[in-house]
Amino acid sequence: MCSDCIRHDFDQVLPIIKQAHHKAREPFALPPYPPKAEGGKTCRICVNECSIPEGEVSYCGLRTNMKGKLSGATANLAKVSWYYDPLPTNCVADWVCPGGTGAGYPDFAYRSGVEHGYKNLAVFYQACSFDCLFCQNWHYRRLVSSQPWVTASKLAEAVDNHTACICFFGGDPTPQLPHAIYASKLALKQNQGRILRICWETNGSMHPALLRQMAELSLNSGGCIKFDLKAWSEPIYIALCGVSNKRTLDNFRLLAGYIKRRPLLPLLVASTLLVPGYVGKEEVAGIAGFISSLDPDIPYALLAFHPDFLMTDLPVTSKQQAMECLEAARAAGLSRVRLGNIHLLRD
Repeated sequence: MCSDCIRHDFDQVLPIIKQAHHKAREPFALPPYPPKAEGGKTCRICVNECSIPEGEVSYCGLRTNMKGKLSGATANLAKVSWYYDPLPTNCVADWVCPGGTGAGYPDFAYRSGVEHGYKNLAVFYQACSFDCLFCQNWHYRRLVSSQPWVTASKLAEAVDNHTACICFFGGDPTPQLPHAIYASKLALKQNQGRILRICWETNGSMHPALLRQMAELSLNSGGCIKFDLKAWSEPIYIALCGVSNKRTLDNFRLLAGYIKRRPLLPLLVASTLLVPGYVGKEEVAGIAGFISSLDPDIPYALLAFHPDFLMTDLPVTSKQQAMECLEAARAAGLSRVRLGNIHLLRD
C-alpha cells in the first residue's frame, strides 16, 4: 500500500495492513494482535495491555496465562543478551552524550572529550511491543521462546571497572522494563562512587509509571533516553509498526517535562528512520514540529534506511530524501538535528 492510500483511505486498507502483520508474526508463533480476552489475565506494562486467555501468550510472547496467573518475564527473569562496545560507540545519541563528547565532565563523564578506554554495556532485550515490518533486528523473534531466562543480578554483574554506561535496547526494553530497572538499580548499587550512566533506546510505548522510573535512573546517572519516533501520521505508524503512536507521543511529552532538571546534558533524544515512500519530509516535519513545541533544543537524529525483514523491496534512503528531511526538521524550529549513518545514503 502506498502512503497516500494509508493516510487518506485508512479504513479501506486496514484489513490488508492487519493481514500483513498477521503474516509477519505467524512464523514466530506470536499472536497476530494484542489479545483482548474477556476475563483474561491483563498485563499493563505497555500500550498493548494484553488481556491473555488461559494457556495463551501476550503479544510480545513473553507472558503466558497459566491458571489465572501470569508466568514468564518478571523483574528478576528476562530473555536478554549483552556485549561490550568500546566508546565512542555506534549509539544514536553519541553526538550529544558524555561517552561520545565528554559532556557533563567531570560529574557524568570520565574524560573531557571522547571516553577512549571505556566501554558501553549494550543490553539487547529479545522481545518487542511493536511489529515493525522493516525491523533491522528482527532475529530476536526467534529467541523469545528459545533463549534461557537470565536473572537481573547476572546482568548487573556484567558491569566491570571499564564500563561507563549501560544502554538497554532490542527488540525493545519496554516489555521487560521491570527487569531492566531492577538490574540498573543493582548495578548502580554495586558501583557506588563512580560514573555509570543508564541509557535507553525505545519505541516509547511503556506504561508512564515505568517511564518515570527510567527518567529518574537516567537523570541521576547522567544517561539519556532515546525515543524512536517512527512516523507522525497514526495510520502510517500502524501500517509500519502494527501499533498506534499515541502512547509514544504522550510519553515523549511527559519526558520532556524532566528536561529542565538537567538542562546542560540532554536527557531526551529522538530519532527517525527515513523509510522511502513512507517516512519523508511530510512525516519528519510533523515530528519535528511536535518536538520543537516541547523544546527546540531536543536533539533529533535522522537515520538512513536499508532494506530488511519484510521490506526488502524498498531502496536505501537517497541523499535527496535525507536532505529534504533535514531541511524540514530545521524549518520546524529544531536547533540540534543531524543525519546519522550517512555512509548508507544512495545517490
